[in-house]
Amino acid sequence: MCMVIISNACNVYLSSSQEKMSCFMILVSISGKEYPLDVFAPQEVKFHSLDYRNVLHWKQHANSTNDQQYFVQWKVYGEKQWTNAKECHGISRLLCDLSKETSDPREWYYARVHAANSGTQSPWVLSARFNPKWETSVSPPTMKLHVTEKGIVVRLKPPRSPHRRPNGSWISVRRLQRMSFTIHLMQSDVDEETFEMEGCVKQLLISDLSPGTTYCLTAESRLHLLNRRSTRSPRACITTLRARI
Repeated sequence: MCMVIISNACNVYLSSSQEKMSCFMILVSISGKEYPLDVFAPQEVKFHSLDYRNVLHWKQHANSTNDQQYFVQWKVYGEKQWTNAKECHGISRLLCDLSKETSDPREWYYARVHAANSGTQSPWVLSARFNPKWETSVSPPTMKLHVTEKGIVVRLKPPRSPHRRPNGSWISVRRLQRMSFTIHLMQSDVDEETFEMEGCVKQLLISDLSPGTTYCLTAESRLHLLNRRSTRSPRACITTLRARI
């Protein structure tokens, strides 16, 4: 059970104008102890972005209770008006997907979140300024292998963003910024050779391989803007055709 207690009034003097302004220190009672309201405010409010899926995360304060609710707002840098995140109004989870609200890669954004408990609200806690193009990380591509008489054909599919075209199809990350791929060819768990592919290229033929030999491959994505690389994709193995007698 929480209740708001307004304690002694205090006086603050503004040094620039020497104007006198009254204020109050607001305390909240949690489990019989009095704390300032900010003790149950969200902690470490920050954006995490992967493939342009921009999710605001925060941590629950150690003094908060499990029935606490959170409210999220966002705005474009330079604007005065904050907008409520409709899907993150009175939620109990510690994250809010703002991909749709922050979909323009040219803009910078802010978000803020506050907690509410038994009719009491914490102060707003502000995120750092965020730009999806500069701050997003990238996933590895999806890889498919096919063997022919000429060698191994590698087909890569770029990671997709959470955004769609007007016709409903998904927009890949390579449509939002320049990217390329690195393919690692391995035999007996040892990197034998690497190959570079531009993001616009859909497949690669690896030739001059030993016949009847099993090769394993992994791939990673690279965003050119900050030379940011993904983790490697899961290993895929394939055996080349045996030599004809």
